[in-house]
Amino acid sequence: MKIAVLGGTGPAGSALAARLASVGYDVIIGSRSKYKAMEVADQILARWPDRELTLRADANAPAAEEAEVIVIATPWDSTATTAIGLSEYLDGKVVISMANALARVDDEFQPLIPPRGSVSASVQALVPRCRVAAAFQHLPAKELGRLDRPIESDVLICSDHPSATEVTSQIVKAIPGCRPLDAGRLSNATAIEAFTAVMLQLNLRYKTRSALRMTGINIDK
Repeated sequence: MKIAVLGGTGPAGSALAARLASVGYDVIIGSRSKYKAMEVADQILARWPDRELTLRADANAPAAEEAEVIVIATPWDSTATTAIGLSEYLDGKVVISMANALARVDDEFQPLIPPRGSVSASVQALVPRCRVAAAFQHLPAKELGRLDRPIESDVLICSDHPSATEVTSQIVKAIPGCRPLDAGRLSNATAIEAFTAVMLQLNLRYKTRSALRMTGINIDK
């Protein structure tokens, strides 16, 4: 499967791109600047020279056109405009939104509520022919990019399209230590995206990098 991580030059996007490449996916890091994407891809490959990472770089548009699955990893306030600008390449594809609308006020993180209730719902409304899933909001970027260790976390997935939930779940399952959980329709992404503010606040206060793990759920049943 070929996956494009658009806006993949930031901490979360580049970390996810590296992790997906490390488990065998063909990953394209996308950016508004192809040369910036190339720089980040080269940095990842140089950091992990002993790993066979199928990782390359391109501008957002050709990356989105070529890939089967799209991850939008841009800052939340440019996610919608990125999706609109690339809508012709997103039609019919699974689009994973990992952005969270947050603001930092003094020493507190506070959630913001976009017009559609969540960043992912905004993407779905603006590009209705793609299949949006909200996922990866709670994975700490630094640990996600550490390919020498598993990252122990559940990944909550919301979508109005069962096929998008299934595709996203298969991607999550490939990441050692991660467990996909179907968290319902895209309307639930409002709470999931907002809860990221709580996770960041806990990490800041206790000087750690906590991840989400739900108890009492056996997905093998």
